[in-house]
Amino acid sequence: MPDSYDAIVLGLGAMGAAATYQLARRGAKVLGLDRYAPPHAMGSTHGDTRITRIACGEGPEYSAFAQRSHEIWRALEAESGRELLTQNGMLVLAGPGERAPSHGVAQFLQATVDAARLAGLDYQILDSATLRQRHPAFNVADGDSAYHDRVSGFVRPERCIEVQLDRAKALGAALHLDERVVSFAQTGSSVDVATDRATYRAGELIVAAGAWLPDFLKPALAATFTVTRQVLHWFRAWDAAAHAAFAPERCPVYIWQVPRPQVIYGFPAIGDLEEGVKIATEQELVATTPDSVDRTVSAAEASEMYETYVAPFFPGLSPTCVRSKVCLYTGVARARFIIDRHPEFDRIAIASTCSGHGFKHSAAIGEILAEMVTAGRQPDPRFTFAAR
Repeated sequence: MPDSYDAIVLGLGAMGAAATYQLARRGAKVLGLDRYAPPHAMGSTHGDTRITRIACGEGPEYSAFAQRSHEIWRALEAESGRELLTQNGMLVLAGPGERAPSHGVAQFLQATVDAARLAGLDYQILDSATLRQRHPAFNVADGDSAYHDRVSGFVRPERCIEVQLDRAKALGAALHLDERVVSFAQTGSSVDVATDRATYRAGELIVAAGAWLPDFLKPALAATFTVTRQVLHWFRAWDAAAHAAFAPERCPVYIWQVPRPQVIYGFPAIGDLEEGVKIATEQELVATTPDSVDRTVSAAEASEMYETYVAPFFPGLSPTCVRSKVCLYTGVARARFIIDRHPEFDRIAIASTCSGHGFKHSAAIGEILAEMVTAGRQPDPRFTFAAR
């Protein structure tokens, strides 16, 4: 007979690690499976930092996820003694003329304001003169303005994964790393999961496989998701004085609708001058797969990023790209999330909550997934396959 569990979690990235931890907290006998050894750089949960923001221009329905995630991360910090969440504020910048949409939202600054109001957040609208005074790293144009709040900031994804998996293991979860899932099937009231090593059985399965999720679904469901290659860059400042302008107390996290084809987003410096400053854009046009994606970043890519998106807007950064990383987005139309039961199998839950803005919500979504397994929580109709 296969080893038996209350629940199996397939994929131990942002959502899977959170779900495994939350299941273990509730006393469930849980097995977590991952084809690599998280945290790793093969999927979507790496790169040192991820923006967290309660005012979500993608829609006010996401605010509760971020708020609850902040509470969970603070509790995990207290338990582990490790820093996970830094609330150094956020800027959402825009200006007159044609600007790239952010996650499909053309008026992203105003949408962020609307979400902040509904969430009851304190915020400011800063004009270009105020932005230049407070945040000298940003080369804003006359007429630019920005939303600013102090509750946003960044989380450290690798640490979040490590801490949640460590806590899950301490609470009795079994973690099988570097073990590839080949298939799964529901039969009656249980689900069998076959890997390259063994077969396991559980009352419930949570599939949180990120960019590999489409591989486990029939074509009709797989078509819901689009995997895209994203590139993260770290550019060195010209000197120590320029680097200091990117210190967390002077440089909030930001999303900037610049007059270019793509939005810029980025972070303060969290290391020394030689470690650079992280900055990135997002592309949604070219699809890929996690097994075929080009994981190298060419010098030409870094140079184009600098000339188009860095030099005009951050004159304190030099052309020296100290490193680059490839990340994968698993997107759903309108940057939606999927948190739902499989349409054909009631013992299989599907979690695809990335769409380019997922990590900030992951701790809370892991809690929701655990409650779906242990307490019969029903999927929110806004995040189902059937939602439009």
